[in-house]
Amino acid sequence: MFEALSGKLNGVFDRLRRRGALSEADVAEALREVRVALLEADVALPVVKDLTARVRERAVGQEVLKSVSPAQQVVKIVHDALVEALGGGAADSGARGIDLEAAAPVGILMVGLQGSGKTTTSGKIALRLKGREKKKVLLASLDVHRPAAQLQLETLAKQVGVASLPIVAGQGPLEIAARAMDLARRELFDVVVLDTAGRLAIDEALMAEVAAVKAATNPHETLLVVDAMTGQDAVNTARAFQEKVGVTGIVMTRIDGDARGGAALSMRAVTGAPIKLLGAGEKLDALEDFHPDRIAGRILGMGDIVSLVERAAETIDRDEAEKLAARMQKGQFTLEDYASQLKQIGRMGSLSGILGMLPGIGKMKQQIENANLDQTILKRHAAIISSMTPKERRHPDIIKASRKKRIAAGSGVQVQDVNRLLKQFDDMSAMMKRMNKLGPEGLKRGGLGALLPKGMQFPGGRKPF
Repeated sequence: MFEALSGKLNGVFDRLRRRGALSEADVAEALREVRVALLEADVALPVVKDLTARVRERAVGQEVLKSVSPAQQVVKIVHDALVEALGGGAADSGARGIDLEAAAPVGILMVGLQGSGKTTTSGKIALRLKGREKKKVLLASLDVHRPAAQLQLETLAKQVGVASLPIVAGQGPLEIAARAMDLARRELFDVVVLDTAGRLAIDEALMAEVAAVKAATNPHETLLVVDAMTGQDAVNTARAFQEKVGVTGIVMTRIDGDARGGAALSMRAVTGAPIKLLGAGEKLDALEDFHPDRIAGRILGMGDIVSLVERAAETIDRDEAEKLAARMQKGQFTLEDYASQLKQIGRMGSLSGILGMLPGIGKMKQQIENANLDQTILKRHAAIISSMTPKERRHPDIIKASRKKRIAAGSGVQVQDVNRLLKQFDDMSAMMKRMNKLGPEGLKRGGLGALLPKGMQFPGGRKPF
């Protein structure tokens, strides 16, 4: 979501880094470019003014001008200002998450416009609370206007393995909400997620209905779901709901799209309500905590290694990973192990999402695109390996021309694709054998370059450390 903004800000900071010392004029010029970049990213004007004023106040002092690394100091100041704009602070930059500190059943009211992803987000939250918090969750759809809305939520409930309120034809939103809370109390549910109806645009009927449901159920959390792709309209929607209904938090959906990112920066300042969660895809587990400091790091190209590690910890089978590591250390890596590794990576999400969390990857994005990185390569490799016999996976050296043709036909690819996979696997196996031969001490002395074949260099002709 922040790619365009991140690219422009990094361009500004790269120019600053090329200068040994910074004058006040240099800082002022950089801030002008930062202001333009923020405005182009759809950040609200009052937020832009406040953020640049805060940065200017800190950046023109002796702390920067006399710093050993002035450009880095400016980056840190902008980072801190972004964290504050996103709702964090020096001592308060962690994730908010959903507040469950209330007597059961805890009511969570989902509000927002039609098409913002409200119903899907309700399912994601139910899965999250069931899995992470070990809560007994009830899903209830109050949407009697959109055809099949209640059936959609019922289907999502079955997919995530939680209960859904039985559908009773002819009931209105208030009756459904009252029945949901009553059932939750009687059957000892921990959490009730109430999915309200939306409209194509904000109107009095929508606000009156949501306000009536809120007054009747007294939910502990009122979460507004907004689509990040709508830019400033998302901010206007958030402001209207906050003023007329009152929300305790915001969930931004479709952050994996090409939204400019300004809505996220504007949301906290304009509404006063914190962004709590981010929807990063269509899958029901694609829901992330919103960490102001980590998001600021992504915007400035610093990556988000902590979130990447957390995602890996959630999705990777630890026992399987340890067995694989042991086999790799003994030089017993096979295509079956490679297929297992591909599955583990696949569970972590898209390649672009994983790469986006690595520091400095923004500067390489154009090169990656120019290199024609195939986003389906993991699935293709998995299909090719699935078309092999167990013996072929354990002993790939027996795969000759006739076997390659059969494997290619079985996986729906060309023989060249099979050859490419086998070549990559050979290179990987050779690297692992060298790693095993060198040992930890040899690897420390030679660095990563010691793992490359003799005479081979990194892309761009650089020496391997």
